[in-house]
Amino acid sequence: MSEKNPFRVFVSHTFSSHPDYHRVFEYLESAPNFFYLNCSAPEHPPTIGGKEALKDEFRKQINAAEVVIVLSSLYAESQSWLLYQMDAAQALDRPLIALGFFGTDEKLPVEIVKRAAELVDWNKRSIVDAIRRQARHEDTKRWDTIDFKMP
Repeated sequence: MSEKNPFRVFVSHTFSSHPDYHRVFEYLESAPNFFYLNCSAPEHPPTIGGKEALKDEFRKQINAAEVVIVLSSLYAESQSWLLYQMDAAQALDRPLIALGFFGTDEKLPVEIVKRAAELVDWNKRSIVDAIRRQARHEDTKRWDTIDFKMP
Protein backbone atom coordinates (compact mmCIF):
# COMPACT_ATOMS: atom_id res chain seq x y z
CA MET A 1 0.00 0.00 0.00
CA SER A 2 1.42 3.32 -1.03
CA GLU A 3 0.41 6.73 -2.23
CA LYS A 4 0.28 5.28 -5.72
CA ASN A 5 -2.10 2.51 -4.67
CA PRO A 6 -4.41 3.93 -1.97
CA PHE A 7 -7.26 2.01 -0.37
CA ARG A 8 -10.56 2.91 -2.04
CA VAL A 9 -13.11 3.51 0.72
CA PHE A 10 -16.84 4.21 0.61
CA VAL A 11 -18.46 5.53 3.81
CA SER A 12 -22.24 5.28 4.05
CA HIS A 13 -24.11 8.56 3.76
CA THR A 14 -27.49 10.04 2.89
CA PHE A 15 -26.36 12.88 0.61
CA SER A 16 -26.32 15.22 3.59
CA SER A 17 -23.78 16.31 6.15
CA HIS A 18 -23.38 14.03 9.16
CA PRO A 19 -20.81 14.41 11.95
CA ASP A 20 -19.93 10.70 11.99
CA TYR A 21 -19.22 10.74 8.25
CA HIS A 22 -16.69 13.55 8.71
CA ARG A 23 -15.30 11.93 11.85
CA VAL A 24 -14.31 8.77 9.92
CA PHE A 25 -12.06 10.84 7.68
CA GLU A 26 -10.56 12.69 10.64
CA TYR A 27 -9.51 9.29 11.99
CA LEU A 28 -8.16 8.11 8.63
CA GLU A 29 -6.25 11.35 8.05
CA SER A 30 -4.54 11.04 11.42
CA ALA A 31 -3.30 7.50 10.71
CA PRO A 32 0.40 7.52 9.77
CA ASN A 33 1.39 5.93 6.44
CA PHE A 34 -2.20 5.15 5.52
CA PHE A 35 -3.30 6.29 2.10
CA TYR A 36 -6.90 6.14 0.95
CA LEU A 37 -9.21 7.48 -1.71
CA ASN A 38 -12.69 8.57 -0.64
CA CYS A 39 -15.16 7.05 -3.12
CA SER A 40 -18.23 8.47 -1.40
CA ALA A 41 -19.51 11.88 -2.42
CA PRO A 42 -22.43 13.04 -0.26
CA GLU A 43 -21.98 16.64 -1.35
CA HIS A 44 -22.95 15.86 -4.96
CA PRO A 45 -26.45 14.35 -5.05
CA PRO A 46 -28.13 13.95 -8.42
CA THR A 47 -30.42 16.89 -9.10
CA ILE A 48 -32.84 15.10 -11.43
CA GLY A 49 -34.17 11.56 -11.64
CA GLY A 50 -35.52 11.19 -8.11
CA LYS A 51 -35.02 8.05 -6.07
CA GLU A 52 -33.70 5.97 -8.97
CA ALA A 53 -30.98 8.54 -9.69
CA LEU A 54 -29.93 8.41 -6.03
CA LYS A 55 -29.75 4.61 -6.18
CA ASP A 56 -27.65 4.76 -9.35
CA GLU A 57 -25.29 7.23 -7.73
CA PHE A 58 -24.91 5.05 -4.62
CA ARG A 59 -24.12 2.00 -6.81
CA LYS A 60 -21.58 4.00 -8.83
CA GLN A 61 -19.80 5.22 -5.68
CA ILE A 62 -19.82 1.77 -4.04
CA ASN A 63 -18.59 0.10 -7.23
CA ALA A 64 -15.49 2.32 -7.20
CA ALA A 65 -14.61 1.22 -3.64
CA GLU A 66 -12.79 -1.80 -2.26
CA VAL A 67 -14.50 -1.67 1.12
CA VAL A 68 -17.65 -0.09 2.59
CA ILE A 69 -17.79 1.46 6.05
CA VAL A 70 -21.31 1.37 7.49
CA LEU A 71 -22.16 4.06 10.03
CA SER A 72 -24.57 2.64 12.62
CA SER A 73 -25.75 6.14 13.49
CA LEU A 74 -27.38 6.42 10.05
CA TYR A 75 -29.56 3.37 10.68
CA ALA A 76 -31.96 5.22 12.97
CA GLU A 77 -32.02 8.30 10.75
CA SER A 78 -32.41 6.64 7.37
CA GLN A 79 -32.80 2.90 7.69
CA SER A 80 -34.02 2.34 4.13
CA TRP A 81 -31.04 4.14 2.52
CA LEU A 82 -28.53 2.40 4.75
CA LEU A 83 -30.06 -1.00 3.96
CA TYR A 84 -29.95 -0.13 0.26
CA GLN A 85 -26.25 0.74 0.48
CA MET A 86 -25.53 -2.52 2.30
CA ASP A 87 -27.53 -4.46 -0.33
CA ALA A 88 -25.63 -2.74 -3.14
CA ALA A 89 -22.27 -3.42 -1.47
CA GLN A 90 -23.09 -7.09 -1.02
CA ALA A 91 -24.33 -7.37 -4.63
CA LEU A 92 -21.02 -5.84 -5.76
CA ASP A 93 -19.09 -8.17 -3.41
CA ARG A 94 -17.69 -5.36 -1.27
CA PRO A 95 -16.94 -6.21 2.37
CA LEU A 96 -18.80 -4.23 5.03
CA ILE A 97 -17.09 -2.79 8.09
CA ALA A 98 -19.60 -1.63 10.70
CA LEU A 99 -18.72 1.25 12.99
CA GLY A 100 -20.55 1.41 16.29
CA PHE A 101 -22.28 4.47 17.68
CA PHE A 102 -19.85 7.23 18.56
CA GLY A 103 -19.53 8.00 22.27
CA THR A 104 -22.10 5.47 23.51
CA ASP A 105 -22.31 1.79 24.36
CA GLU A 106 -25.52 1.44 22.36
CA LYS A 107 -25.82 -1.94 20.66
CA LEU A 108 -25.49 -2.10 16.91
CA PRO A 109 -28.67 -2.83 14.96
CA VAL A 110 -29.08 -6.56 14.33
CA GLU A 111 -29.37 -6.08 10.57
CA ILE A 112 -25.94 -4.43 10.47
CA VAL A 113 -24.34 -7.06 12.70
CA LYS A 114 -25.68 -9.87 10.46
CA ARG A 115 -24.23 -8.35 7.31
CA ALA A 116 -20.90 -6.89 8.44
CA ALA A 117 -17.68 -8.74 7.78
CA GLU A 118 -16.16 -6.91 10.75
CA LEU A 119 -17.42 -4.75 13.63
CA VAL A 120 -15.13 -2.02 14.96
CA ASP A 121 -15.23 0.70 17.57
CA TRP A 122 -14.27 4.33 17.07
CA ASN A 123 -10.53 3.80 17.27
CA LYS A 124 -8.14 4.97 14.56
CA ARG A 125 -6.03 1.84 14.67
CA SER A 126 -9.04 -0.52 14.67
CA ILE A 127 -10.60 1.23 11.67
CA VAL A 128 -7.38 1.28 9.63
CA ASP A 129 -6.57 -2.37 10.46
CA ALA A 130 -10.11 -3.44 9.50
CA ILE A 131 -9.79 -1.65 6.15
CA ARG A 132 -6.46 -3.37 5.50
CA ARG A 133 -7.89 -6.79 6.38
CA GLN A 134 -11.18 -6.49 4.52
CA ALA A 135 -10.03 -4.61 1.40
CA ARG A 136 -6.78 -6.45 0.66
CA HIS A 137 -6.56 -9.23 3.23
CA GLU A 138 -3.46 -7.69 4.78
CA ASP A 139 -2.59 -8.80 8.28
CA THR A 140 -0.98 -5.96 10.18
CA LYS A 141 0.53 -8.08 12.98
CA ARG A 142 1.18 -4.97 14.99
CA TRP A 143 2.47 -5.21 18.50
CA ASP A 144 2.04 -2.75 21.30
CA THR A 145 5.19 -2.09 23.27
CA ILE A 146 5.18 -0.75 26.76
CA ASP A 147 8.31 0.87 28.12
CA PHE A 148 8.78 0.94 31.85
CA LYS A 149 11.72 1.46 34.15
CA MET A 150 12.95 -1.27 36.39
CA PRO A 151 13.56 -0.17 40.01
